[in-house]
Amino acid sequence: MRDEREFLQSPPALGNQYLGDRVLRSWLRRTLPPEVLDALEPDLRRLGERAVTDILALGEAAEAAPPRHVPYDAWGRRVDHIETSDAWRALDRVSAEEGLVAIGYERTHGALARVDQFARLYLFAPSSATYSCPLAMTDGAARCLELYGDDELRRVALRHLTSRDPATFWTSGQWMTERTGGSDVSRTSTVARAVGNGRPEEYRLYGTKWFTSATTAQVALTLARIDGAPPGSAGLSLFFVELRDQQGALQGIRVNRLKEKLGTRALPTAELTLDGAPARLVGGPGHGVRKIAALLNITRLYNAVCAVAGMRRAVALATDYAVKRAAFGRPLIEQPLHIETLAAMSVECEAAFHLVFHLAGLLGKEECGTVNDDERALLRLLTPVAKLYTGKQAIAVASEALEAFGGAGYVEDTGLPRLLRDAQVLSIWEGTTNVLSLDVLRATAKGDVLGPFAGDVARRLDAVTLPGLLPSVTRVRDAARRVAAYVERAAAEGAEFQQAGARALAYAFARTYAAALLLEHADWSARHEGDRRSATSAVRWCAQELAPLAEPDAEHRGESAGLVREGLAGRAAGGVVMRHQGVGSRE
Repeated sequence: MRDEREFLQSPPALGNQYLGDRVLRSWLRRTLPPEVLDALEPDLRRLGERAVTDILALGEAAEAAPPRHVPYDAWGRRVDHIETSDAWRALDRVSAEEGLVAIGYERTHGALARVDQFARLYLFAPSSATYSCPLAMTDGAARCLELYGDDELRRVALRHLTSRDPATFWTSGQWMTERTGGSDVSRTSTVARAVGNGRPEEYRLYGTKWFTSATTAQVALTLARIDGAPPGSAGLSLFFVELRDQQGALQGIRVNRLKEKLGTRALPTAELTLDGAPARLVGGPGHGVRKIAALLNITRLYNAVCAVAGMRRAVALATDYAVKRAAFGRPLIEQPLHIETLAAMSVECEAAFHLVFHLAGLLGKEECGTVNDDERALLRLLTPVAKLYTGKQAIAVASEALEAFGGAGYVEDTGLPRLLRDAQVLSIWEGTTNVLSLDVLRATAKGDVLGPFAGDVARRLDAVTLPGLLPSVTRVRDAARRVAAYVERAAAEGAEFQQAGARALAYAFARTYAAALLLEHADWSARHEGDRRSATSAVRWCAQELAPLAEPDAEHRGESAGLVREGLAGRAAGGVVMRHQGVGSRE
């Protein structure tokens, strides 16, 4: 009889996620003063171990028990209770205790606070069943209130949002998406009506929010149009909403349904109707879009950090499995083609890491008032660049990782398909790739980002002297010149040309800037750590087309339109309406 045990496969296993992360540890050694690194490392080691033990177990338990909407109680009263698992609530407590939001506002290490905070988020996020989502919105809300809140909001709400005490820690939602659209907030139809009690900041909100994540949060920030305000974005104001009264009942809010999503299934995401929800005006009437941009800058960076963290987790799992899985007479880790595949995934992850964590450093400097004008311009340009590019990278790396597991990567009970399901949302919420590409275009149109971009790239490349890196330095200099020339040419060609080429331009910014950061770090690592692996990654990254710029002239755009319209040619009048419509973003 055949021994069935010979068909058993060993699942992948994870070690301490801090100690096993060469890229993170090397970057921190270069970036942090020795005394700061010495202070942070014990916590990072501990969190790196928790990420593969109790936090991972909580994340898996939360995924296994997704939230449930209970619209009525046993006696027919409307309650709209959203039941979450014990594990999901435990992740909330862990987040508070670990200070995953608080660290960014305590600023114990000054401008390096965001580096400290995002290093911890990077370790926590892949194990957390996407609890990073409510943390992102909580952090963004805290920053908005820090900048625009009145004394009462800063004294009460900001204190709760940045608490380390699970008993007093609040999370926040971010409600912008409506049926009329997600990214086009100018079409927001939610109305704000003054209460008329003598307090001019108090309002009631009426409308529908089509896609609201973290709906079990205590508070939310949202946009609405005050009665009589002008149409478009200019007439929108920012509001602070406390979801529940002292008895825990929702205030003027009805939960229509929970969303059934491709991924992030442990995360409660709902469609809400606001029917007189009490709200407090933040920062005076109008300019709501400008104010909530402070929130989006935070959530977009969270998105990028989580994308890098997800890539890192996928690479770690696939690499461990390659040691255990044998095919064609030897382990996968000994097979040249498989090694090349894993190496290519690692290079993507390393490039994304440097891009994102450099931004974390810039954000910390901006918040502490130590950023210069050029750095501020780079932060404005590179925040949408990093979010859109790492979102795409995360999907590609997750897909490659599943393939590296063969059939096991396609089987739900291995837990592996979740890598891809959860990655897919990273290119959607906080602004889709195209929406953010247009944001990049707007940044370049202001005329104050190209100089800082080119100057910063040149300065980093000038510091690279390792002979083996110099051919790559030349390639990056050429790419940076072509990006700058393209922006100038596109400005002359007009809006249609610019928009058609905006995605390629955003990719060019991402690849070129990441290349400069990789080369700079590789030169340092080789000289100070005696490690040439960073140099290998940098050279391989720079060997690709760094500036994949488009040439969307009138003829090209006409041909593209022809291809698209060809797909519409056979459409019958009245056609088949898809059951699922609409595009959402995390809010």
